[in-house]
Amino acid sequence: MRLCQYIVLLVVMFVPFVSAAEEFDGSVALICFSSEAIDCVPGQPCVEGQPEAIGAPQFLRINFDKQEITGTKRTSPILRMDKNDDQIHLYGTELNLGWLLTLDRLTGHFSASLVNAEGAFVIFGACTPLAPLLEK
Repeated sequence: MRLCQYIVLLVVMFVPFVSAAEEFDGSVALICFSSEAIDCVPGQPCVEGQPEAIGAPQFLRINFDKQEITGTKRTSPILRMDKNDDQIHLYGTELNLGWLLTLDRLTGHFSASLVNAEGAFVIFGACTPLAPLLEK
């Protein structure tokens, strides 16, 4: 009986990780919350704060089917996407900045950088799958 309980416990613990990994594999649209931002320019200390303080959207929608990321003010095409077992890397350009967003395939956490020759912005946050009815 005790062995059966352990097996059930292992199955219950393992199932959420399998489904989470499937949700962050690039097949489902995501909604992401930007929680922290860092603004850096050469010769000065970096400044930490809220994403909206540097002009970044608080919420992003990643649509893998349409190859785009949408914020509150604009949509940016995903020009390239690379995947490995642990992460998805999305690349693009917007407003004279090059950007990279790296998404952890297990947890949904992301880090994004937006850079040009004058400085860099780094944004941290987390994503969750959009409900199937909201994807359209």
